[in-house]
Amino acid sequence: MDFKDLINERYSVRSFDTSREVTSDQIDIILRSALAAPTAVNFQPFHIWVMTEAKDIAKICESNKFPFVKDAKVLFVIGSDRRRSWKRRYDSKDFSDIDAAIVSTHMMLQIADLGLGTTWIGSFDPEVVRAYFPQMRDYELDCILPVGYPAPDCTPSDKHSASRSFDELVTVL
Repeated sequence: MDFKDLINERYSVRSFDTSREVTSDQIDIILRSALAAPTAVNFQPFHIWVMTEAKDIAKICESNKFPFVKDAKVLFVIGSDRRRSWKRRYDSKDFSDIDAAIVSTHMMLQIADLGLGTTWIGSFDPEVVRAYFPQMRDYELDCILPVGYPAPDCTPSDKHSASRSFDELVTVL
């Protein structure tokens, strides 16, 4: 798909087709797009956990209030490690969350390009996730991306195309 079309047509998918599987090849393509993402000074302070087992997905569901997560075929949990991230020398700004967001965005665009759907879940209890998955304890858990094929009746939310005006958001100096 043309990039302009991809960024304009993708939307947050909150309803999955439970009859269609995500292949291991698709998962690999998504992960390789994450590894191609730029990070500050290429420090790559992120980690991605991949979940395909229903029992693991059910555990993640306990950390949030979104019922559609249980229908996802794959969950990606993206975390960042502040101990490994670049800090700007002028004010010590930590770029770990920014790097994780760039990686996650690469993944989201690749997911859409494969004809799959996802949404960024930031509203979840990271302590619940860490309780089930102690290998995540040393990471800031930034987001969860549930992935699957969009349900046939899935449509963008009413807010999808809403935006403040160009002049409100952009200043040309």
